[in-house]
Amino acid sequence: MTSSCEVPGLTVPRSRFPDPEHDLPAEAGEARAVLAGGCFWCVEAVFLAVDGVTRVVSGYAGGSAETANYEAVCTGTTGHAEAVAIHYDPARVSYGGLLKVFLSVAHDPTQLNRQGNDIGHQYRSAIFYETEAQKTVAEAYLRQLERAGVYQDPIVTTLEPLTEFYPAETYHQNYAARNPHQPYIMAVAAPKVAKLVAQYPGRLKPEYRREPSDRDEEV
Repeated sequence: MTSSCEVPGLTVPRSRFPDPEHDLPAEAGEARAVLAGGCFWCVEAVFLAVDGVTRVVSGYAGGSAETANYEAVCTGTTGHAEAVAIHYDPARVSYGGLLKVFLSVAHDPTQLNRQGNDIGHQYRSAIFYETEAQKTVAEAYLRQLERAGVYQDPIVTTLEPLTEFYPAETYHQNYAARNPHQPYIMAVAAPKVAKLVAQYPGRLKPEYRREPSDRDEEV
């Protein structure tokens, strides 16, 4: 894991990034979304700041149990992606709302098998759907963003059925919060969280919110 990843090809302000035209209903109980967008430390840090998210687990998706460990996944040959399992309250944040944050702030969905200088199949952009309903919403949103031309380059995010999610080793969990001065976290994760705070103040947990005078345009 090396250097920063910006999103230079974004053609609209993130605050005007379109909401999904189709979404899942706000059903009672906890739901889960499994997403992959480069280093899981960074994606985890972003979603931990989103209101309605109850917990985020860093882990591996797309491969087998035998290779669901950091050393193996780093080879880029296991089929796994570094992914996060986002547990959330659908009454407070929707599946589509999570996809909006994922595709506009958490990573660059136009980079194929990489995020910045993190290169390899394990760093691919992927939505791992657990239900046909999730798949339908994700497919529709990706088509919507392509029609809207929000990126100069094509979105390469894959839709993959989730067969199993394997939590990563303990030292990876909540890594950015526990290591705020680690150089990679300062260079890559912190700017992503800062973009979320600046652009989507209405989506934040209270502890991440700025004073109104500091806020950019509301979502």
